[in-house]
Amino acid sequence: MKLFVHGLLACGTLLVGVIFTGCSSRPENIAFSDSPPPAKTAPTPAADVARFRVGDTVIISFSGAPDSIPNHEEAIKEDGYITLDLIGKIHALGKTTGELQSEIQNDYVPTFYRRLTVTVSSSADRVYYVGGEVRAPGPKEYLGETTVTKAIQASGDFTDFAKHKVWLNRADGQRIHVDCDAALKNPAEDPPVYPGDQIVVEKGIW
Repeated sequence: MKLFVHGLLACGTLLVGVIFTGCSSRPENIAFSDSPPPAKTAPTPAADVARFRVGDTVIISFSGAPDSIPNHEEAIKEDGYITLDLIGKIHALGKTTGELQSEIQNDYVPTFYRRLTVTVSSSADRVYYVGGEVRAPGPKEYLGETTVTKAIQASGDFTDFAKHKVWLNRADGQRIHVDCDAALKNPAEDPPVYPGDQIVVEKGIW
């Protein structure tokens, strides 16, 4: 009888131990936790990086070569390219100064030079010019995409004596004759204006 009682006590003790062990190992319900999970943070957007646009002046300097190499300064053409000695045309549009610098460096070294350091920078001036028969002639800050008619409107519009057929002189030397009356009717005849461009509004003959 005593052996039977001792057996019952041992089984009871073992059962209680199993119950408490199960409770302590039960996974924590996060919904009732005093420490809620950290809130998810939205990814920080990458900072805007300055990239070359049509009309920007690219300034390239060279150092470390056995012979002195003159600096190169050129406005980016409408096709997005500049042209350098030995390596020819390089696509600059849409690239950062660092990206363009690395590309030029890799094109020159080691094909043409064993040692050469290339430094690329950009002209800080981002303006175009409107002169002649407009109400507010002078340089205008380039704030983004614009056209000849919009540039003239930003300059106070035509004076009473202005010709409505104007000249757009590109920074690369190209000249374009623009009929502003036709351009207002058909946007395809309203060419874009880039930094360094000049619009000349002549006086009409009355």
